[in-house]
Amino acid sequence: MKVRDAMTGDVLTFTPERNLRDAAKFMADHNVGAVVVLDPEQPGPGIITERDLVRSLGKGEDPDVEHVSGHLTSNAAFADCDWDLEEAADTMAKGGFRHLVVVDGGNLVGIISMRDIMRVWRPSARLVK
Repeated sequence: MKVRDAMTGDVLTFTPERNLRDAAKFMADHNVGAVVVLDPEQPGPGIITERDLVRSLGKGEDPDVEHVSGHLTSNAAFADCDWDLEEAADTMAKGGFRHLVVVDGGNLVGIISMRDIMRVWRPSARLVK
């Protein structure tokens, strides 16, 4: 099975100049653990996750002052939509990621999470959202 078969194609995006509180509210409102960040001044998409938000709060940083752009996942990995799911899962495991931005020819086409992979590998398992 390919990444394109399990990914979410309706990608929620966010802008880098927004603050961390806005990002946290956006994730909570949409019941997601990560949001793709599009910055026209950067060569490709970035991603901010719940873990990135927790790291900032753990440092005592003010979520109303800190901008998303300063808290993107460092060394984020990307998946190609033609990858096998095993390759995506291996990339997540090796990098310690739970989400990968999915690209096709350098263009953003989706996002895939460990939950998405588990859903297609174990369709009978009930996953809490």
